[in-house]
Amino acid sequence: MPASTATAPSAIPGTSAIRVGIALLAAFAFALSYDALRQMAVAIHIRGLLTYAFPLVIDGFIAIGVGALLMLRTAPLRSRVYVWALVGAATTTSIWANALHAVRLNEQSRHGEGLRLDDVTVGVLSAIAPLALAGAVHLYIVIRRQPGVRHEEAAAEPTPGVVASDATDVANTHLPAVTPQDQLPADVSAERLALARSAPLGRHGRASRRHIEATFREKDLTIGRIEADQLKGLVQAELDAAADRPELGAEAA
Repeated sequence: MPASTATAPSAIPGTSAIRVGIALLAAFAFALSYDALRQMAVAIHIRGLLTYAFPLVIDGFIAIGVGALLMLRTAPLRSRVYVWALVGAATTTSIWANALHAVRLNEQSRHGEGLRLDDVTVGVLSAIAPLALAGAVHLYIVIRRQPGVRHEEAAAEPTPGVVASDATDVANTHLPAVTPQDQLPADVSAERLALARSAPLGRHGRASRRHIEATFREKDLTIGRIEADQLKGLVQAELDAAADRPELGAEAA
């Protein structure tokens, strides 16, 4: 039986660099917003070291909330609306605090030297940091969830010597999940096949996986479920062939 061809994931060129760039963008945006929010914490009379925690509560909630939205994308609508409301409130609070901080400082330095902007411009520009933080977190999580792309399989051409019905049977075969203990063997040894043949038959005279497994264990041999299924299929194929052509059964005996 010809080996099946599987498509392997191909990494998107530059994905690692994009991830690093997004992480740096999020870090810088957080730092900018953090500075403004900490000064706002002082202005609202939060004391001592707690002023350093105030920005973490707001911008940290934005980052966690964006991640929660992606995790809950298949959750009921009510749950998603609730999380959206919390993230929206945190984002709005951060934007408002950053803008207010910038406008108040702008009003206090109107008569100084250098470039001076109107309050609206200052407020809008100050909102870039919290928005960039939320956007960078979102982009990073999305890229982490989709690290590569799979090439689409080209139209398969019939393999010489394999008829179309055989290819259809192979495509429609569903193998059980492979575990580390149950790796599909590359081939079947004659000794293990012979041992499988010696196992008692099951109902209606058909090969039995359980009986094959029991026979191997009686010999203190290990066997995985996938190998047992494969051996069962081979033994049953021999039984079917012998039933169709009795002379084959006589030769095998």
